[in-house]
Amino acid sequence: MLDTVSAGHAPGAAQIGWTGLVRFLHLTPRAFLPMRAMQSISLIAARGIEGDRYMLGNEEGFYSHKPEEGRQVTLFELETLVAVKRDFGIELGPEEHRRNVTVEGVPLNHLVGRRFWLGETLLEATRLSVPCRHIEEITGKAIFDPLINRSGLNCRILQGGIVKVGDTVRNAA
Repeated sequence: MLDTVSAGHAPGAAQIGWTGLVRFLHLTPRAFLPMRAMQSISLIAARGIEGDRYMLGNEEGFYSHKPEEGRQVTLFELETLVAVKRDFGIELGPEEHRRNVTVEGVPLNHLVGRRFWLGETLLEATRLSVPCRHIEEITGKAIFDPLINRSGLNCRILQGGIVKVGDTVRNAA
């Protein structure tokens, strides 16, 4: 039966989708400084997050010698924090993964090349984040290997705005 599935959708057929939530927001003005928890952040289209170390034109991040348009905002899955604790016994807080937005219920690894709404902002996922030894240096935790293939998502900001804790994350279809 599965060999007869058509590429299109039948009228009225159920569509598989997802909707997630913003659980934590963080930024820091410079590399090596602790991430600051925020209730809201301001995303500027084509530039980055107001006050963050990777905002284009004001780069003060660890990789500031390699500015990257596709890393204007970074996301991380809350589910990964749970899995790292369960599978490796490593307690990692949402401020420690060094990404800006921690989401729940969002399939980040499947969004590369796609557009989606983060609250009132429109993002385009450019590539998966890769873990770096810098995170181990800052946290003092051996998390490089556990974060391979689950280190978050880099995005370009297409439509700016304010993102708040509790905002919905959804596909832009």
